[in-house]
Amino acid sequence: MTPSHIVSEPSILYFGTPVVLISSANEDGTANLAPMSSAFWLGWRSILGLAAASKTTENLIRTGQCVLNLPSVNNVAAVNRLACLTGTNPVPPGKAARGYSFEKNKFETAGLTPVPSLTVAPPRVLECPVQMEAVVAARHDLMEDDEIARGRIVTFEVRVTRVHIQPDILMEGMSDRIDPDKWRPLIMSFQRFYGLGTEVHDSTLSTIPEEAYRMPDIARSRTAPLAAPLIEAG
Repeated sequence: MTPSHIVSEPSILYFGTPVVLISSANEDGTANLAPMSSAFWLGWRSILGLAAASKTTENLIRTGQCVLNLPSVNNVAAVNRLACLTGTNPVPPGKAARGYSFEKNKFETAGLTPVPSLTVAPPRVLECPVQMEAVVAARHDLMEDDEIARGRIVTFEVRVTRVHIQPDILMEGMSDRIDPDKWRPLIMSFQRFYGLGTEVHDSTLSTIPEEAYRMPDIARSRTAPLAAPLIEAG
């Protein structure tokens, strides 16, 4: 067979991941809200990749808390309004070079509504169908083996402490199962927004009960202490 591939060097490898709106707590008791798409989940844990100079990174290191709000395709306009904004003032040089500007009131600018969380201080985003309160379990600096890139990117492992779901994306008659035919996440693929299409094929994995993947973090989340909400959500 004749090879059909060529060697390629894309500047980014964003082949398609869900968009996340991360809310975190600023030093003055207000809330920061930032879109990102470098995230994946294993059980009730998530791995997040963030710029070291971002306000979200600063807040996560200081407070150890956040909310991972998952927008649907219906929330794309609000997400896009946050795309080139930062809560860091002055704007970090790397972001300034890409056209970012400082914005303190992210919720108001995006047209989104902050609502109190139960176990962490940062607010949830009312309009997002999925909201996951979380605490930082571990932090790791990425690219430590590269003298040029070292210190630019941070990864966080966060543990989910509470999950909030809009009922209209649940399976009929079930409170703990998301219906993939109803849930339409917003996807980032090479800096552009997409949604999911229809199911293309039955999956053998779907024959395995979801309960088989249940991890101890779920039971642990039931004993998570209640948190006081932020004084003000800007």
